[in-house]
Amino acid sequence: MTISLHHRSAAAALWGLAYGGLGAAWALGAPGYPWGAADPDPDGALSILAWTTPGFGWVVAAFGLLTAGVAVGVARGVRAASFLAWVIAALLILVIPDSRLMMGVAYTPLLLIGPLFGLLDGAGLADAWHWPVFNQLLCITGGLLLASVALASARGQGGLRWFTPQRGRVAVYVAVGVPLVYCATRWAWALGIPLGVSDAFLAGGEPRLWLAGAYLATFGALGGVLTLGLVQRWGEIFPRWIPWLRGRRVPPLLAVIPAGFVSVIITVAGITYLRATIAGRFRWAEWGAWLPECFWPIWGAALATAAISYRRRRA
Repeated sequence: MTISLHHRSAAAALWGLAYGGLGAAWALGAPGYPWGAADPDPDGALSILAWTTPGFGWVVAAFGLLTAGVAVGVARGVRAASFLAWVIAALLILVIPDSRLMMGVAYTPLLLIGPLFGLLDGAGLADAWHWPVFNQLLCITGGLLLASVALASARGQGGLRWFTPQRGRVAVYVAVGVPLVYCATRWAWALGIPLGVSDAFLAGGEPRLWLAGAYLATFGALGGVLTLGLVQRWGEIFPRWIPWLRGRRVPPLLAVIPAGFVSVIITVAGITYLRATIAGRFRWAEWGAWLPECFWPIWGAALATAAISYRRRRA
């Protein structure tokens, strides 16, 4: 079922009004302001809004109203609104969140099973999904709603012709290849090999820390294998070894939604590392700990391109 442009616009406008109302409530003294002193962001190094106070809620309120107005404007064919929609969506999806969202998603399976084996010293889901991080998910949701309005408008104007099957295939191979350097460093560390770091750096971490890094690397590598499905037959027809589903068509959204979401959180995490790199927080002597992550925006952009091309091809 295809959701109409006007329904998408209504959903994005409602999000803008609701989140704007939340901002006004914070400015008036309601608890739950997600940035500044209330955010357990070490040294304020992750969030770009770490400097703000609850009074910034008035800016959030105005931003929410603007988002609602832009969503309605796009549905009515206002050209300036379409441009603003992409700007606001980029802020909500790529600028306001940080790498903790990706870490929360990646570590959730481990946090669910780790306590059963005593692997995480009592750490649980609440440690990864506290309110400031969950708020990032809300911001991304609003950005995706607004982006869907702009995409629906662009589709009606033929604005998605760039996403061809050929470009989608190239994008898949880029999305598979870029994370392999990160994977190689983390697997090496788990084996005691100081790839891209000093011996002292490796010795300073607990073995479980490097095992957790290897887990993330494996998580990323498996994601790369699944990405191949965007250009392989088994990404369109369920393979024979899957019981009850063999031979059936793969619903396009079953591939597009996870790929799109992962492309967002990977890009956000990469941008966080790029900001820290520009701020001079890293040393070249330890390049293995940060340089591979700086290429994640390329990974995310390639994955998004592959997902959109796959959706267009399946349509």
